[in-house]
Amino acid sequence: MADPGVPGRYESGTGNLGVKEAAGPGGALVELTPTPGGLALVSPYHTHRVGDPLDLVALAEQVQKADEFIRANATNKLTVIAEQIQHLQEQARKVLEDARRDADLHHAACNMVKKPGNIYYLYQRESGQQYFSIISPEEWGTGCPHDFLGAYKLQHDMSWTPYEDVEKQDAKIGMMDKLLSQPMALPPCTEPTFQGLPH
Repeated sequence: MADPGVPGRYESGTGNLGVKEAAGPGGALVELTPTPGGLALVSPYHTHRVGDPLDLVALAEQVQKADEFIRANATNKLTVIAEQIQHLQEQARKVLEDARRDADLHHAACNMVKKPGNIYYLYQRESGQQYFSIISPEEWGTGCPHDFLGAYKLQHDMSWTPYEDVEKQDAKIGMMDKLLSQPMALPPCTEPTFQGLPH
């Protein structure tokens, strides 16, 4: 039972127990300061005794709902990051596969100096040796001496492009060259100007 002589004082020191329970474990209420600056401006007992307890319940529900929204937003962002990581892993795998293929092609036997921009035809002898030739299977006709493995174009960065991807790769390179050849739009005057400033 409250002591009428001492405002805001309760038995067993549990005056704020109902407030803490209403706030819930996920939120906290601002502590009361009955005497800010050492001066008792108002009586906490009279100002809070008529408060609606449903306000505290609504506050606790709002804190809980905020936690749920934060968790949902974090989950969505982590999902996007996971998809990006998966995409980067796939790109890294393709880069490693292309690098391994290019290295194997550069180690194939060849009796000529390979020049970027040309297409070379890969054959394999009965002994298992692979070699490059500038003669295509169509040029050999029915007299092709060895098994044809594929045709590749040597790019200027010394990478190899399979013949079936040459047209698409050339289109990409042409687009990049076009973008790089365009002059950058710079302002006519790069020096500071003081026009329009008051004298």
